[in-house]
Amino acid sequence: MEAIKFDFNNMMSDFIGEQGIEEKELVGASDVAKKAFDFFKANRGTAMMGWADLPYNQDEIVGDILTTAKSVQKDFDNFVVLGIGGSALGPIAVFNALCHLRYNDLPKEKRGVKFFVEDNVDPERMLALLDVIDVKRTMFNVITKSGATSETMSQYLIITDILKKALGKDYKNNIIATTSEKKGNLIKLAKQEGFKTFYIPDGVGGRFSELCPVGLLPAAVLGIDIKGMLSGAKFMDELCSSCDAFKNPALMAALLQFIAMGKGKNISVMMPYADSLKYIADWYCQLWGESLGKAKDLDGKTVNVGQTPVKALGVTDQHSQVQLYTEGPFDKVITIIGVEKFRGDVVIANGAEEFKDVNFLCGHTMSELINTERVATEYALTRSKHMNNTILLPEVNAFTLGQLLMFFQLETAYCGAMLNIDTFNQPGVEEGKNATYALFNRAGYEEKKAELNAAPKKNAKYII
Repeated sequence: MEAIKFDFNNMMSDFIGEQGIEEKELVGASDVAKKAFDFFKANRGTAMMGWADLPYNQDEIVGDILTTAKSVQKDFDNFVVLGIGGSALGPIAVFNALCHLRYNDLPKEKRGVKFFVEDNVDPERMLALLDVIDVKRTMFNVITKSGATSETMSQYLIITDILKKALGKDYKNNIIATTSEKKGNLIKLAKQEGFKTFYIPDGVGGRFSELCPVGLLPAAVLGIDIKGMLSGAKFMDELCSSCDAFKNPALMAALLQFIAMGKGKNISVMMPYADSLKYIADWYCQLWGESLGKAKDLDGKTVNVGQTPVKALGVTDQHSQVQLYTEGPFDKVITIIGVEKFRGDVVIANGAEEFKDVNFLCGHTMSELINTERVATEYALTRSKHMNNTILLPEVNAFTLGQLLMFFQLETAYCGAMLNIDTFNQPGVEEGKNATYALFNRAGYEEKKAELNAAPKKNAKYII
């Protein structure tokens, strides 16, 4: 039960000079940290903070999930998630982290059901999926809390039409609905059609939903240890039980980012040094960007706050982005995720003795190389006085991944409280949704349609 480690040395002025944070600034901001901690502690489990209790309150649900997963593994060849946003990014991130990196390409005897996540409405993507699956042998997991998400429900309509034609009334056996228990379109359809159903708790929004049935069911179908994930999340939550930022890693991470934003560091780069964690960066980008990017604070004041999240992958993006990070503007905080022990390793073979600039690698391992390059990148960023910090996992497994997910969720909640914003709404997203509804002439959106019609028309001279 090893803990992940948060190393923020390279955020501090002791290491990067004037671009860094002085320890007295951290001490001086202790009241900000305590206020954020107290706000979260007082409100956790209520309103849209129900996600904070997920590691503690799902024993019965987990049992149902595991039973359902066994049934899917026995009776189907494919498992397809129909969802978008947190309903897709979380399952993708966990699948990539804890399953074989070529999972779907493995021979059947070395894997379980094939796994697909359809998180876009590009018609070519849907057609491509239908080219590689037999719908009769596929379980579709439709995930939408409201049952009104245009992207997911359009996929649902397409898939159910195909299933009905292929299976008749038995089509319902190929659909699992994950949705709200008490309201929305999908729960009504599920009851009407007889779909197996799992519920998204009322206080859990999409980007905070990976540790509820949204993420746990796909993970269980893939044979992932979901109890281990929840145990890791609980472990991290308990590690973060102090209002002292020096004893609470997620609170310290939030405080550092809050202070950094005050210094003009308005870009947050997430850079895992492990292919297994590549899509954690995608998941983080929604969590951080959608939670913190707000025009108004809780007092109604226009603030336009937030940090732009950027995803990168070490070592790949050392050759595409790190040049900018080491010599470009001082407007970023780079968070590196490292792995101490990989789940397998490859020795670099001997050869090329006549080339000293190649032969020095021989006899070393690929894990040595990737971790050495990670340390070298930390050094280069620090030498150029650019803020960076490192999260280090002992290894990638269900327990440490659960820790990592909870760490980022807590950091986000704390930072939102420091910024005095509603961390859990997304009015900017809703604006785009409402415009889409109006453009499709959906009833009830006539006023928005009139607003769109009254908007300035595009000028042809600005289109080349």
